[in-house]
Amino acid sequence: MTRKQRRMGVILGGLATLGIAAALVLNAFEDSVVYFHSPTDIATRTDLQKDRRLRLGGLVKQGSWKKASDGLTHKFFVTDTAHDIRVAYKGIMPDLFREGQGVVMEGRLQSDGSFRADEVLAKHDENYMPKEVADSLKEAGMWKGKNKK
Repeated sequence: MTRKQRRMGVILGGLATLGIAAALVLNAFEDSVVYFHSPTDIATRTDLQKDRRLRLGGLVKQGSWKKASDGLTHKFFVTDTAHDIRVAYKGIMPDLFREGQGVVMEGRLQSDGSFRADEVLAKHDENYMPKEVADSLKEAGMWKGKNKK
């Protein structure tokens, strides 16, 4: 084997190792990515996996928040004004959680179409709304936020 052939073999081996490492890293990232969906996305799409972790955002529907006597179990509806999704959450709600306010949750879609949240995030002041929630409200024609120029 000549020097040129050995050098080419080392280069090809290095590229193959680099390709395998990149494929493994991308595969690991795919398992940890959490995609954002609006209630309309969840209601209309049939390709969503029921046990995959996802992020749901919208407005807490007026009059829908029910808190159990244990103080930790919460049930409410999240809406984008076109569709509503029933949400169940067990834990302490953020202080700013209110009906009619924007909220983003992470959790899993259940087989009955409801959403079981593991984490609930409420907006932190009157001017802030998560970009994804604002975009879905704009699409529904219900955006009441300030226009940034």
